[in-house]
Amino acid sequence: MDTLENRIQKRVHVSLYALLFLTVLLGLSVLLEGCTDRCEVHNHFVYYEPVYTTLSDIRAGVKTTSPQPIEAIGKIYFKDNFLFINEPGEGIHVIDDTDKKNPTKKVFIEIPGNYDLAIKDNILYADSYIDLVALDISDLNNIQEVDREEGIFSAYNSLGFYVDNIQGVVTEWQVKQMDVEAEDCNVQYQTWGGVFYDRGIAIPMELASDFSSKTAIAPGNGSGSGLGGSLARFTINDNHLYMLDGGDVRVVDVTASSSPQPKDKYFVNWDIETIFPYEDKLFIGARSGMHILDISSPESPTKISTFQHANSCDPVIVDGDYAYVTLRSGNPTCEGFDNQLDVLDISNLQSPKLIESYEMKNPHGLGVDQDLLFLCDGDAGLKMFDIKDKLAIDKNLLAQHKNIHAFDVIPFENTLMLIGEDGIFQYDYSNLKDLKLLSHLEIEHAD
Repeated sequence: MDTLENRIQKRVHVSLYALLFLTVLLGLSVLLEGCTDRCEVHNHFVYYEPVYTTLSDIRAGVKTTSPQPIEAIGKIYFKDNFLFINEPGEGIHVIDDTDKKNPTKKVFIEIPGNYDLAIKDNILYADSYIDLVALDISDLNNIQEVDREEGIFSAYNSLGFYVDNIQGVVTEWQVKQMDVEAEDCNVQYQTWGGVFYDRGIAIPMELASDFSSKTAIAPGNGSGSGLGGSLARFTINDNHLYMLDGGDVRVVDVTASSSPQPKDKYFVNWDIETIFPYEDKLFIGARSGMHILDISSPESPTKISTFQHANSCDPVIVDGDYAYVTLRSGNPTCEGFDNQLDVLDISNLQSPKLIESYEMKNPHGLGVDQDLLFLCDGDAGLKMFDIKDKLAIDKNLLAQHKNIHAFDVIPFENTLMLIGEDGIFQYDYSNLKDLKLLSHLEIEHAD
């Protein structure tokens, strides 16, 4: 029987890794002080305790298997007519997308603790909890691990991995008590929407089933690399791999693809979430704003400027002299109340300027193809805008498909790759008045 507890346990297996951020730094073991009127609504909690896996077991866990059902979708990467679909915490599905009407699953790469990826030449780089793994994918029937940078990521980063030298890494959260009732208003909520409690964490019952992987897809660029995402935390540019780790950007030289060389790291801000490369710049999306970094000296990023906005989730993409930022609320990690599209003039990188804001329903991922903007707007569906006139984007809505509940998109050569509630869709948008479905890969939820 599919009970509430069973449903919650299934959904938190991979998604609640992100919740133990700064546990050691805060040293909390009971509900914290601090009055908030949220307790008037959220006064019943689900209590979870951590489950550990040893580092030796994790590092022995990378292997290739036959194609597997897609049970959850995190990041998507597109390269050389292949789709690489991250299943949060589990690994990467490799799909031959040569025939977009009939994408074919080839293999599944099991990578414990994997959430992000990037590819240069035939080498796939993936995180595995605190390690960076390099895999040679030139032969899909014989994928090999060619390098591993152990401990390159911090033990307490923004994905919340908690590492104990003896017990290992927190790899799962188990429901220990379905209904913990707050006795009063003395509950201090963390930015991820819950509280620290006893030996673990507690999530408001109303929100517990909503912790799912954050995804947003949009074009990226880079030497010999593929297309990444607007919520990507990995990107490749000019033979260097850039990765977000807590508040830092970590730099790895991948000139020799199979032998990555870690370099320095650069602190940006603790609330950074996304990374988008454009020419010799990195655009870092944070809950409080957008940071622009100069990477003309690839191993020494320097900050050019910061554009601050209301505290919200904010995927950012860049095209020419303009940046497009979606701000949304409704997520425990997005504390603001803005649901809008911001268009920024970045012709002067030292002083980005807001051109216009457009009200949206609940915008998520977005992508640009020349003068077309594709925007996933929650229950309002998929929207397509003509953006030639930056001051009148709202007056140039070309199409709206309310039946497509989309999260993220990649527009590329008249094919729109889209993540929705029911899986991965591909559409032909060569005729904007007639968006044609090419294929659909379903999410096969576990029973």
